[in-house]
Amino acid sequence: MDATFFLFLIAGFIAQVIDGCIGMAYGVSSTSLLLSFGVPPAAASASVHTAEVFTTFVSGISHYKLKNVDKKLFASLVVPGVIGGIVGAYILSNIDTTIIEPVINVYLIVMGVRIIVKAFVKPGDEAAKKLEGVRLYILGVLGGFLDAIGGGGWGPVVTTTLVAGGNTPRYVIGSVNASEFFVTLAQTITFITAVGFGEYGKIILGLAAGGILAAPFAAYLVRKISPKLMMILVGTVVAALNIRNIILMLV
Repeated sequence: MDATFFLFLIAGFIAQVIDGCIGMAYGVSSTSLLLSFGVPPAAASASVHTAEVFTTFVSGISHYKLKNVDKKLFASLVVPGVIGGIVGAYILSNIDTTIIEPVINVYLIVMGVRIIVKAFVKPGDEAAKKLEGVRLYILGVLGGFLDAIGGGGWGPVVTTTLVAGGNTPRYVIGSVNASEFFVTLAQTITFITAVGFGEYGKIILGLAAGGILAAPFAAYLVRKISPKLMMILVGTVVAALNIRNIILMLV
């Protein structure tokens, strides 16, 4: 393997550690790297999601074994997320969707700030009474759609909203990571049908290998981080990444 492969492997490892610990940013960081190499948006998203089929499978199993998954939340997110992911992947493969990016960035900045504020208020174990309802299904559809469109977004949209609503971070992150496997698989099948992969096999392999190596470590680490610290990390990462995106659009 050449140096480029190991660059993708390292990127996949770092991205998965972040994603496994705070429930987001694997797609965002990986996609940013691919775009910097001149990979077209649809192909970049397709490559990232293909790699994530493997990483999310290992991550989901790791979270399940470590009892980070709330079964009700998991069941409520899977089907809506798959539907949204398929629609988003199809649209990205056929239509220019850059106009939606600023709206997503602003929404996530607001969510990031909300989480940071809530980090200083005792969240309590509120997961059980906040895991049902039509709004949760809508969130799943929206998360899957934006994830496919932006090459990443399932974590930032779904995890951010649920944690900001007062749900216990550990169970939100574990459940969102576990359900992401099925959402990603559906997106990948759609992308394969629409754009194929061709010469992007090395990118996919590097991202997948790095992510698989990191997933068990990240699932263990999330049990060791306090909910308050976790919420501060989530809020800071979300706000910082999206402020940066807006600045880059304006420059």
